[in-house]
Amino acid sequence: MTRRGLFAACLIAWNAFAQTEQTPAPGQAPPPVHVPDDSNLPEEDESVAPEKFVLNPLESERNIRIGDYYWHKSNYRAALRRYEWATKYNPSSAEAFYKVGEAEVKLKNKDAAKLAFQRVVTLAPDSKLGHEAKKKISKS
Repeated sequence: MTRRGLFAACLIAWNAFAQTEQTPAPGQAPPPVHVPDDSNLPEEDESVAPEKFVLNPLESERNIRIGDYYWHKSNYRAALRRYEWATKYNPSSAEAFYKVGEAEVKLKNKDAAKLAFQRVVTLAPDSKLGHEAKKKISKS
């Protein structure tokens, strides 16, 4: 049998199989069709899936240290990104929000910096960072 003949035989067999699968026997109800709901569909591409952050103070501290590394290299955008991740891993970290504010100042984003400093004041109003943040807010 040639390749073409083998392919044709497989195609005929497949079609016969597919028809028997789809056609219910007389007097039987068709099989239920499973329609997935939108709540549990798998993401097609994991790289575009939204990142999930769970409370993890150690990961927050690690991102602050990495942000500090970038800060000392004068790479303020990379530092800002790491500080923002730190705030997502620990939303109650006044230090992370203060550093976000500092990075935003360096990048000349005054409104974003002010929001970050206000968050520091909300989280730790009587701390050293809180007092520094109040000064930064009053200057802008």
